[in-house]
Amino acid sequence: MTIHKDSAHQGSTAAGSAKPEEKTPVMKDVPIGLDASGLRTEFDSMGDVEVPADRYWGAQTQRSLQHFSIGNDHMPKEVYHAYGYVKKAAALVNQAAGRLPEWKAAPIIRAAEETIAGKLDDHFPLYVWQTGSGTQSNMNVNEVLSNRAIQLLGGTLGTQQPVGPNDDVNMGQSSNDTFPTAMHIAAILEIDERLLPRVTELADELERKAIQWMDVVKIGRTHLEDAVPLTVGQEWSGWAAQIRSCIAEIEHSREGLLKLAAGGTAVGTGLNAPEGFSTEIALTIAELTGKEFVTAPNKFEAQGSLDAIVRAHAGLRSLAVALMKIANDMRWLASGPRTGFAELILPSNEPGSSIMPGKVNPTQCEAMVMISIQVLGDDSGVAFAGSQGNFELNAMRPIIINNFLHSARILGDGIEKFLTYSVKGTKLNEKKIASSVGESLMLVTALSPVIGYQNSAHIAEAALANDQTLRDAAIASGKVTAEQFDKIVVPDALVGHGVEGA
Repeated sequence: MTIHKDSAHQGSTAAGSAKPEEKTPVMKDVPIGLDASGLRTEFDSMGDVEVPADRYWGAQTQRSLQHFSIGNDHMPKEVYHAYGYVKKAAALVNQAAGRLPEWKAAPIIRAAEETIAGKLDDHFPLYVWQTGSGTQSNMNVNEVLSNRAIQLLGGTLGTQQPVGPNDDVNMGQSSNDTFPTAMHIAAILEIDERLLPRVTELADELERKAIQWMDVVKIGRTHLEDAVPLTVGQEWSGWAAQIRSCIAEIEHSREGLLKLAAGGTAVGTGLNAPEGFSTEIALTIAELTGKEFVTAPNKFEAQGSLDAIVRAHAGLRSLAVALMKIANDMRWLASGPRTGFAELILPSNEPGSSIMPGKVNPTQCEAMVMISIQVLGDDSGVAFAGSQGNFELNAMRPIIINNFLHSARILGDGIEKFLTYSVKGTKLNEKKIASSVGESLMLVTALSPVIGYQNSAHIAEAALANDQTLRDAAIASGKVTAEQFDKIVVPDALVGHGVEGA
């Protein structure tokens, strides 16, 4: 990249010297794309910059690519799609207020719609590791929409005429209020359109399995040791309830994301935004997205902190915790097939070993555990970054939205695979389940109210020491007869229900 600091470009004509336009440009239906090769000269307030001629971005984007090409972590495209909504809404509001003429607003809106649809994704190249306010990504959007609008109007790219990135596309806005707005939009869309539908499908399937297996008695386990019986359905109902609770938590935490910072501009005061702009842009974004967005009642909170998205990611963390428990339970219960618990039979999706023929592993469960571990790591980053707000700005935004979208995406995708290739196809090894129930010493708990805790404990100890069945040890103790034992120790009668209202 070549930068010429002593540029003659001023960006816009000085006040009082501008010549009236002789003819209003007319937007044409120009397809997306630039056939030029080599470099094109763009400029910003610091001077001229050469950029790839086949890209719509401008000088500030190119500067960021030079200064912040760090790692392989690019700003998620979902942020730019969300920014499309912000820029389209701003253009509509500014046009309605008479601040932006229709002939300028129209190509900006067209370019914003192309951004929302992902048609301009190749023109948003920036990395996560950039300015913490997201200014460079905001300007990337401004420059791309400006040049695309100029193209639609038949102008020359790089001139910032007749549509400028700052004066027109960014009218009434700042990176400080639009980036958190885009963050919230992207997060809500990811939650609503990808994550929650898939989590709900998982809860539904867990509940179906629970109902199907509600009468299959199995041995319970606490501290990894044998415990009293319950049913397979009861166990699965607990997993379903965990997921339902997580759904409720995510739905609750998403409410904070519906409050938008747009209109607060630089520090929350709304400087350079017209009166009512914050309310109008939030309403317009709500209409465009079909979501219940509103303007944040306190812009100083909305821009000085990122508490809402920190709380929302905590909802994702709670889901990861529950999924890790369920996936681990399933893979333990499926361990075997000959020497483990072997109560569950998981689908055989692929060979499990390069050396052991016939081996099949609980791969979907393992993937879900790893996803959960990653989300917990992402959450630590989100929480720490959320604590780093200083005065009127939290300048750790890119890492937070990157982590949030990463967590939501891998959870949503992982749940879909886990559900499709593991949960739905899981079956019971009822023979093994029944055998484990019959061999359990903890059925002695049913005798405790009749012969007392100590006598019952001695019976279990004797059965284990002498390799006896519980029934034989109980009869040998002389504390109960065979008839009494058979009447009292009935596994099916010991499971209760464990579910309020069931």
